[in-house]
Amino acid sequence: MTSALQPRECIVTKQEGESYGFYLRIEKNKLGHLIRNVEEGSPADRAGLKDGDRILRVNGLFVDKEEHAQVVEMVKRSGNSVTVLILDDASYEKAEKEGVNFEELGQKQTTQQQKKQPPVTNGVTAPVPQPRLCYLVKERNSYDFSLKTTVGQKGVFIIGLSPQGVAAKAGVQHNDRLIEVNGKNVENDKHEEVVEKVKKSGNHVVFLLSDNETDQYYSNHQMLLKRETASLKLLPHKPRLVELKKGDNGYGFYLRMEQNTGHLIKDIDSGSPAAKAGLKDNDILVAVNGESVEALDHDTVVEKIKRCGEKTTLLVVDKQTDTMYKLAQVSPCLYDQERQDSFPAEAEEEPTSHAEQEVNHKPKICRLVKGPSGFGFRLDATKNMPMHFIKEIRKGGPADAAGLEEEDILVEVNGVNVLNETYDKVVAKISDSGDRLTLLVCRKATYEYFKSQNIPITASLADQLYDTTDPPAYTENPPAEPERTSPEPRERVGNLELTKSCGPGGGERNLNQSLNSLEGGSMNSSCILDLPDLIYVN
Repeated sequence: MTSALQPRECIVTKQEGESYGFYLRIEKNKLGHLIRNVEEGSPADRAGLKDGDRILRVNGLFVDKEEHAQVVEMVKRSGNSVTVLILDDASYEKAEKEGVNFEELGQKQTTQQQKKQPPVTNGVTAPVPQPRLCYLVKERNSYDFSLKTTVGQKGVFIIGLSPQGVAAKAGVQHNDRLIEVNGKNVENDKHEEVVEKVKKSGNHVVFLLSDNETDQYYSNHQMLLKRETASLKLLPHKPRLVELKKGDNGYGFYLRMEQNTGHLIKDIDSGSPAAKAGLKDNDILVAVNGESVEALDHDTVVEKIKRCGEKTTLLVVDKQTDTMYKLAQVSPCLYDQERQDSFPAEAEEEPTSHAEQEVNHKPKICRLVKGPSGFGFRLDATKNMPMHFIKEIRKGGPADAAGLEEEDILVEVNGVNVLNETYDKVVAKISDSGDRLTLLVCRKATYEYFKSQNIPITASLADQLYDTTDPPAYTENPPAEPERTSPEPRERVGNLELTKSCGPGGGERNLNQSLNSLEGGSMNSSCILDLPDLIYVN
């Protein structure tokens, strides 16, 4: 029976100030959350909702067994676009009588919708391209890009990227198509309207973007581009998964509900399980054991944690991360789902923490100042391979001091991607940089990982551990919210204290000229191998 059921995924999108055009009800002698009174021509009608349909999922979260008020609240909090998984009236009632597991059905359907069968090339399954969410923080009163529209072509496109500008560092690419601005779809907006939305965003903006390959794939598979299927890997602020084991005095923190904020972690006891696990004051609780609590009331969350017994896993965000996700109008729970897809558990292998996995899959930015003998490394290239490798790092030289390692793959030179550049062009870019050089590099495993995930390697993903020349990169922290000073009533429940308050280069002559420029001295072909900087290898 399960396989015969065909839920429908409907994306209901409305304009600012418009209603969705349906009622969500519970009725006597009927199970489930019912769609009623769908207005003709409304967003709900256009999305395909029918009278009597049951909602199984809201934005990917299973809601069939949730309290009705919680489901209504989840729809309201979705802003101007909500994705619902629907089962028609007759199928729902028949499946209910037969004891079908709707949650399992929903998971399978969601997976199928998000991951259509990917293409297979030479026996290898290619990764499914994804739209990308990018978070931009304005610097020097600019986002460092321009917008373009073309007569006869649908959409607004990104152009004019500054190589080391805000947009490029956030993962925006040339000719990306802009799908959403701060969670609002702009595909059918006029050029001036999109510009105005970006301006109104102030100093922070989240873009949902698609490149040509992603557009083509989704079109061919008749799939809708939406933020729920977007890659979150380029977002700079990450939710944290915290595993707690109850101590003799409980977990050692307070939980407080605050209106417009959510479930706040407060007053962490020193040396407690919460402190040791990395919980921080004012962290916002998003999920308990993988189940979202964003739309749940305080007492329900307390009960969920109490039922966990001696161990629990919490998904939390700090205020900066919460602000970013709310701006994008996506749930941080999607991050945990993406993390699980990226790092599936494998039997008989020692588990690796998420933090360790992230460190192992990060590029790094290295800044070099040329010394008397150059930058202190060689650059190798392999014929017919679109990559350049760091080799023969001189101990104590500029490259060594900046943190370059043998076999590092060169990704960017001074903010410009060179992965597909010819060897001569890369040499020229380094030569033109003068005495200071900024390189984005990664290990081979990191390169393969991001390639398998179809994620471009950008400076926004990097660990900036090595910086010998410049001050730390600019970051912006939102102003801290004032703490409430009024005393709060406290109660201890189940050992958890809680508080309620609402390709290769060309000829040898050109190569020698480039190397001569880098060294600042004369050179002939017999001394190429003695140089500490660059060499082309067949």
